[in-house]
Amino acid sequence: MLVVRRARNPALGVYTMPGGVVEAGETLTEAVQREVREETALEIAVVRLAGHREVILRGADGRVERHFVILCFASRCIAGEPSLNEELDEARWVTPAELAELKTTDGLLPIVEAAIAAIGDTERTA
Repeated sequence: MLVVRRARNPALGVYTMPGGVVEAGETLTEAVQREVREETALEIAVVRLAGHREVILRGADGRVERHFVILCFASRCIAGEPSLNEELDEARWVTPAELAELKTTDGLLPIVEAAIAAIGDTERTA
């Protein structure tokens, strides 16, 4: 599967999946395809939702500053080779065993395992 390392906050220096925000009027599938294309130049076909996680960032006073709801989709890479935008500084095709050795966003490995199960094989997954 493809993992990318973030070149800026949030998650500076951490490996994760390509992605970002849903723009007004986009479906979730359209958003994930656009974000992967913008960040990596890859074209993907979305298979299905593989998992989710929530990240709540609090300030020094304990107040919630940001709340992220992250939806991760199993997808197949259908065209292209990774070419990164300014948000990323590295991309790697890795196996789940290799992923376990990297500094990743919390909860990434179980989501990747669910994505692999959704696809049903070990072809390149974005």
